[in-house]
Amino acid sequence: MTDTATTTTSLNKFEKFKAEKDGLAVKTEIEKFASLGWEAMDATDREHRLKWVGVFFRPVTPGKFMMRMRLPNGIITSQQLRVLAEVVQRYGDDGNADITTRQNLQLRGIRIEDLPDIFNRFHAVGLTSVQSGMDNVRNITGDPVAGLDADELFDTRELVQQIQDMLTNKGEGNAEFTNLPRKFNIAIAGGRDNSVHAEINDLAFVPAFREEMGRWEDGETGGNPVPTTQKIFGFNILVGGFFSAKRCEAAIPLNAWVTPTDVVAVCRAVLEVYRDHGLRGNRQKARLMWLIDEWGLEKFRAEVEKRLGKTLSPAAPKDEIDWEKRDHIGVYKQKQSGLNYVGIHIPVGRLYAEDMFAIARLAEVYGSGEIRITVEQNLIIPHVPDSRLATFLSEPLLEKFAIDPGLLTRSLVSCTGAQFCNFALIETKNRAQEMIKALEAELILTHPVRIHWTGCPNSCGQPQVADIGLMGTKARKNGKAVDGVDIYMGGKVGKDAQLGTCVTKGVPCEDLQPVLRNLLIEHFQAQPRPEALVSTAVS
Repeated sequence: MTDTATTTTSLNKFEKFKAEKDGLAVKTEIEKFASLGWEAMDATDREHRLKWVGVFFRPVTPGKFMMRMRLPNGIITSQQLRVLAEVVQRYGDDGNADITTRQNLQLRGIRIEDLPDIFNRFHAVGLTSVQSGMDNVRNITGDPVAGLDADELFDTRELVQQIQDMLTNKGEGNAEFTNLPRKFNIAIAGGRDNSVHAEINDLAFVPAFREEMGRWEDGETGGNPVPTTQKIFGFNILVGGFFSAKRCEAAIPLNAWVTPTDVVAVCRAVLEVYRDHGLRGNRQKARLMWLIDEWGLEKFRAEVEKRLGKTLSPAAPKDEIDWEKRDHIGVYKQKQSGLNYVGIHIPVGRLYAEDMFAIARLAEVYGSGEIRITVEQNLIIPHVPDSRLATFLSEPLLEKFAIDPGLLTRSLVSCTGAQFCNFALIETKNRAQEMIKALEAELILTHPVRIHWTGCPNSCGQPQVADIGLMGTKARKNGKAVDGVDIYMGGKVGKDAQLGTCVTKGVPCEDLQPVLRNLLIEHFQAQPRPEALVSTAVS
C-alpha cells in the first residue's frame, strides 16, 4: 500500500472501517444478520460492508434492500432468471428487477431475514452477487452478441468469465481485490461498434490488429527471398475512464497492445498497481485516472509492466472500432445457419416477477434458454430457429416488450431515480417514460435519438454519452426549489466516441418537454406532427 493507505491519521472514514474489518468478512455472518434483523445490525455492517456481498441498504426504503448481481458479459440462463423472479415475487409490489447500464440486474425489495435462503438459491444455479458494490470491480461487460455475430472480431465471453473468476475466486470471494481505493470498471469489446462503451471504463480492451514480420518466401521468379507480414489479433488498452460527481473523463490510450492470452494477467497487474498505489486520502480523487494524473502515463505503464513481468507491446496504429453503435433491438441473423437473435426493448430496464417468468419461458420455448443483457438496459433472446421465428414474434409479451419501439423510446436510458435511490435528486424512470411518450406523439423522427436520464451527478444513467443527457438537480421557479435537470449534449458512442458537455443548467422538469421538443427539431431533424400543430393552434 502507499503511505496514505498505511497511516490511520490520513485515512478517510471508508478506509478506516475497511482497515478495521474486510468487507468480505460479512459473508460468514449472513445467518447472524438474518436472525438479528436490519435494525439491530451494526450500522457499518448494514450500510457499507453488506455491499461486499451485493446487498445495499436504502434509506428511502428502510428494511427493503437492493441486491446487485454479477452477470459477466451480461449472460443469464432462463433457470437463473426464474430464480431471480422467485426472489422478487415474494415481495409483491415492493419487488422488481432493474437492468443496469453494465449488463447487470439489481433486485429490489429484499429483506435481510431472507438472505440465507436467497444465497442458497443463487448457489444452486451458479449465480453470485459477491464483490458487486463499494470498492470492488463492477460487473465486467463484453459484447452482447458475442458468439452470435458473423462480423465479430473476437468472442468476449470466455475472457470476461476468466477475469471474473480471477477477481472473485470463482464467485466465492477474493480478498486480494476487496480493498481497492474506489470502484473499478472493466470492459472488453469484441466487435467493430464499441457496444461496451469502452471509453467510460477504468480499463478497457478494444480490438486491434498488429502487423508482424512473417517468414521469408522465395520470389515469384525464383530470385531473392522476400519478407511477408501477417496480421495478429489483439487489443489496444484504454485506461482511466470514469464518471463521478466531481469529475468525468474518457479513458485514454495506454499505448499498449496485448493478445487475448495476456488480457487476464494485464487486468491483474493494473488492479494490483491501483490497489497498492491508488489515492486513498480524498475519496473524491480515488479513481484510477487521478493516479495516472499524479504519476504520468509512462510511470503508470512501467509499473504495470513490472507487475506483469514483461514489456507491453506498443499499441497498434489503429483500432477496429469503425462502425456506428448498434442497439441490437429487432431480429438479426446469427452466424449459425438457420438461427436468429431477437432484441427486445425493456422500457427503462424495469422488470417485475411476471415479466421475468415470461421472458424465461420465451428463451426456453424458442431458444436455448439463454438471455443476453445490453448496456442500453434491453434484452436479447438468441438461438431462435427460422422455423419458430414467426410464432415467437406473435407472442403477446412482445406487445409490452417491443422489437420495433419508437425512435425515442428505443434509445431511452434511465437510472433508478429517487423512487429507490437516496442519492437521486429527482424521480427519473416514470418521468422519462411519460415525457418520451408525449414527445413521440408530437414529433416525427427519422432516426433514433439517445436520451439518458440520471438522478444525480454520480451519473449512473450516463448522460455524458447521450445525444441528449439529463442530470437531476434542484432548479428555481417562482422563488421555490423544484425538480430540474442540467442538459448535456454532444455525447457519442461507437466510433469516434466522446463525452458530451453541459449546455444548459437548472431547467425545471415541468418546463422540460418543450425544451426537449425544440432541441429535437433544431439538432436531430425532428418534424412536428400535423395533428400536433393543429392541437397547438387550437389551444
